[in-house]
Amino acid sequence: MARYRWLILALVIAVMILPACAKKQVTPVEKPVEPAVQTPPPIEQPKEIEQAPVVQERPVELVLGDVFFDYDKYSIKEEYKDVLVKNAELLMSNPSSKILVEGHCDERGTNEYNMALGEKRAKAVVDFYTTYGVEPARISMISYGEEKPFDAAHDEAAWAKNRRAHMVLR
Repeated sequence: MARYRWLILALVIAVMILPACAKKQVTPVEKPVEPAVQTPPPIEQPKEIEQAPVVQERPVELVLGDVFFDYDKYSIKEEYKDVLVKNAELLMSNPSSKILVEGHCDERGTNEYNMALGEKRAKAVVDFYTTYGVEPARISMISYGEEKPFDAAHDEAAWAKNRRAHMVLR
């Protein structure tokens, strides 16, 4: 019987200890609910407003031709009269346009001589325009002599390019 006592005692102790050692029932902790990330609604592209295309009138681009002269001359050669007629017609069809006629020379001759020759060349062109009908108030002239060469080389081909009346719109 002593054996049973030990057995009963062990059983009583086990019944008392086991519930104390039993695993505690854990209730799962709910994860905090994260606010749903809201994506912004797509940006609507503005609808194109249908309009008639805007037509901007560009001013007529005037391109005026130059006149070239023989060595030591200021008379207008026949081959350049057509150029001056076209220039004059462009000027007359664009009455708000003004022009500067620049007289140029090659590097041969003194500065004083070339300034005077450049002025005579510019004056010959101005006279042509006014005779054709362009108002004199719309035309001005200047002589640069040899100071502004078109071609800086020192040969006949370059000098021929530099003996000119150049037209500048203003």
